[in-house]
Amino acid sequence: MSVTNERRYRFSEAPIWEIQRQYYEEAGMTAWHNDQVPQYITSNPMIGGAYAEMIFGLLMDRAAQGLAEEPVCIVEVGAGVGRLACHVLHELRSLIQYADIPLPPFRYWMTDLAMSNVLAWKEHPALQPFLEDGTLDVARFDAVQDTELHLLVSGERIVAGALKQPLVIVANYFFDGIPQELLYMGDGRVYETDVFISSAQRGENEGEEAAAKLDRLSLRYEHRPAPEYEQEDYSYRDLIAFYQEELDESHLLFPSSGFVCLERLHALSTAGSALITADKGDHRIDNWRNAPPPELIRHGGFSFTANYHAFQYVFERQGALALFPPQHYKNINVGCILRLDRPKAYVQTRLAYRRVVERFGPDEFYSLKEWLDGHLDTMGLQQFLGFWRLGGYDAEFFAQSARRISELLPDAYEDELDDMTRGIELMWSSYYVMEQKYDLALDAGLILFEMDRYKEAKTFLEASVEAEKDEVVSTVYYCLAICCFEQEQEEEAVRYLKLLLELEPDHEEASALLQEFEK
Repeated sequence: MSVTNERRYRFSEAPIWEIQRQYYEEAGMTAWHNDQVPQYITSNPMIGGAYAEMIFGLLMDRAAQGLAEEPVCIVEVGAGVGRLACHVLHELRSLIQYADIPLPPFRYWMTDLAMSNVLAWKEHPALQPFLEDGTLDVARFDAVQDTELHLLVSGERIVAGALKQPLVIVANYFFDGIPQELLYMGDGRVYETDVFISSAQRGENEGEEAAAKLDRLSLRYEHRPAPEYEQEDYSYRDLIAFYQEELDESHLLFPSSGFVCLERLHALSTAGSALITADKGDHRIDNWRNAPPPELIRHGGFSFTANYHAFQYVFERQGALALFPPQHYKNINVGCILRLDRPKAYVQTRLAYRRVVERFGPDEFYSLKEWLDGHLDTMGLQQFLGFWRLGGYDAEFFAQSARRISELLPDAYEDELDDMTRGIELMWSSYYVMEQKYDLALDAGLILFEMDRYKEAKTFLEASVEAEKDEVVSTVYYCLAICCFEQEQEEEAVRYLKLLLELEPDHEEASALLQEFEK
């Protein structure tokens, strides 16, 4: 193995960004397989519900202003695996139906750089109801270059000024992975921090995948004076002056591409925009004091910390209202920036943020879940039901807890079994199947079977058989036979027993039961 000569790059123009694009275009949906790229923290039902509450608040605010005719459009940039959109859509529709009040209609647009992801959403079974009724559309969108949206299903072209309602921009784990400038503040001066990149060679590299390229890279940094940032005509001169005054011996990621992307999306509407975003991002200036140069955080692709402070500073001075938690975040920072006329008039939106982020939000939920993941064996059924309900009947938590639930069922009360049955049905109604192989229907069916809820168990076990035609576990056929027997569906019971005996001819219980049926 040898090391190539180092090459020097401006940080925002370094090849790491092109390799990042290549990674997501190559990997498509498999980028999120088994959490290579983290998705749970920004795509679980709890955060989807929180976003739906804020969007619902904005719909109520627009209705209160007498502006309920035109649709409110929501664009999700970097929608990735698509799970967040599914949860937002389900919960937002549920809120609208529950409220039963006049509101503006809404449309949701999922976008991503990788066309393979866009095409996968278009075919995903969980999204079909929303695609079919026109609520949902999809588009390829390059956040660094594109100025318009070309919707794939409707064929519409969304250009500057096309929208009459505020555009809601959803950006999760987005700003941390698009090109940024790297600045250094020292002695009251501004420096750009260039990156030197070297790569360990392993023979012929033609056609090498992006993930392998990233694994071979080594980065080091060097400062150079950048007087262009101190020119009076520089677009963000006030912000840079603030950093010069407040920061010393500090590295700072500057979201140049993020600003460009947000301005282009903002221009699509004549009524402004509302950004809802979650990321490893800092909005407090103290978090940037004496900051070292950033590390390349690898997870399939890579990410850096997002500079939410820059967005907050610039947009507030343009009249926006930026909402970020007063408490410090541990895992993920959730913000909402209202770039709207009279943003404080959006009372319901602000109250929703206070309720679902400030008081208890996705960051607190994830911290609790991390702790609970290590204590599942001590959990009681009421604790499971309570946290499961808090998390919006999350399928991942159910899957992790299935063994413990099974252990607790013999001592469960009837009302607990009723709540478990209802929770499974709600979980299934918004379940978003992903690339990794996990049979949720099987776990749900077996839990219901153990609860003697044979009718419901049969529905889920049959769904498992349909999805896993070539890999059906023999136990499933036996449980299905019992479910049919308990519902006096003897013909079906016999069919399942025969299928079981084809797989396991020596299955004594199945043979005995079949003989009973055939007497």
